Amino acid sequence: MTEQGVRWTAEQVLALAPDDASRKAGGRLGGAGPWSQIGGSASGSVWGLCKGSGSNPYRTVVDLTGPAYKCSCPSRKFPCKHALGLLLLWSAEGVGEPGEAPDWAAQWLADRAARAARPAAGPVDEEAARRRAERRAARVGAGVTELEQRLADLLRGGLAGQEHAGYAAWEETAARMVDAQAPGLAGRVRELGTIPSCGPGWPARMLEEAALLHLLDRAWMGVTGLPDQLAATVRSRVGLPASGEGEAVRDRWLVLAQYDSVSPDGRLTTRRIWLRGLTGGRPALVLDFGPPGRPPGLALPVGLVLEAELRFRPGSAGLRADLGERSAAAAPCTEVPAGVSTQAALEAYGAALREDPWLESWPVVLGPVIPIPGELGWQLADAEGTSALPVPLTGAGSRSRGGLWQLAALSGGGPVTVFGECGHRGFTPLTAWQPGSSEPVALS
Repeated sequence: MTEQGVRWTAEQVLALAPDDASRKAGGRLGGAGPWSQIGGSASGSVWGLCKGSGSNPYRTVVDLTGPAYKCSCPSRKFPCKHALGLLLLWSAEGVGEPGEAPDWAAQWLADRAARAARPAAGPVDEEAARRRAERRAARVGAGVTELEQRLADLLRGGLAGQEHAGYAAWEETAARMVDAQAPGLAGRVRELGTIPSCGPGWPARMLEEAALLHLLDRAWMGVTGLPDQLAATVRSRVGLPASGEGEAVRDRWLVLAQYDSVSPDGRLTTRRIWLRGLTGGRPALVLDFGPPGRPPGLALPVGLVLEAELRFRPGSAGLRADLGERSAAAAPCTEVPAGVSTQAALEAYGAALREDPWLESWPVVLGPVIPIPGELGWQLADAEGTSALPVPLTGAGSRSRGGLWQLAALSGGGPVTVFGECGHRGFTPLTAWQPGSSEPVALS
């Protein structure tokens, strides 16, 4: 077990904040003034009472092995400002020697431990499950046939009118895919419908996405004849749940990046957390989701290492994983991950595409590399002067262009190590390390 005394940095704590307002409010509660009965345990938990506007203080407890939070305040944000303040106080060594938790904190921690130890559900009715799967496959098949007709109509009528056609027809098609129990197809249809409003060059991008959607439709129609791994990828991309349990891998996982993106309709916030096994070197993508107005519950600060078991889902190029049992509290990493050349990064992405043709990007650590601004766009070039061509830099989703200038400032014209997503449009930098420092910098 990692002892409770292993501290996170203030930056890692504030990276957990769901928004800027919580970050500022939590920072104001990071001193000892409003707190009483502060304590912590050697197994990785901290607690305390925080004085608020009412007569009774708020009871706040954090399980560092999650991290997970419990507070008696009425806030619907996770973590709330009180949990952030408590973690800041702990990171500044404001929590004394490990001791026994008060009843209100001990009960919540015991309930969490009991849920984690709860045995798995009993055996399922395999015959009933098979019939349900057949019925759903039939619905998906009908939806795929309808979508193919929609794509044929699009190409027959041409793309020129799509810029003025509006989004309503694509939303209706997406709703039909939801009715067909194919949420993966619905998501791709919604994205396809937003392309005409994305600026210059949209016809080429729309044709590309339509072709990939057509490829997925055709793959579903012949899914029974595909190799097992590719068939699992097709089912995953269509939106069917994974059949059977995936591979379980236990390792010490380094948190490389974490960022949120919002769906085109604003109904869902997706949090992407990239991990890398320090022993096996395997990359992993953990996803969490939040409904409108609420951030996802899972938050892992960049630069921490957690000892845990990941259960990898079939398909999706072996990236998607679910976070399982954690055996120790997360602790800061003291080493910079090893990087590869730009050529090796492109080769890794190409190899992954053979397993998942719909894969938009592949996680990779580049280094040492030098960011190069230019009139035609930013690039990353190998610092060691290899013959490999530089890779273009791009932004993704909610990532701002300010992250590129932040990367240039960290580099100062010298080599850096950069983690990001390598895809067909370029490399999206997410995290960087300066030479001689093991502390990561999340790029905004």
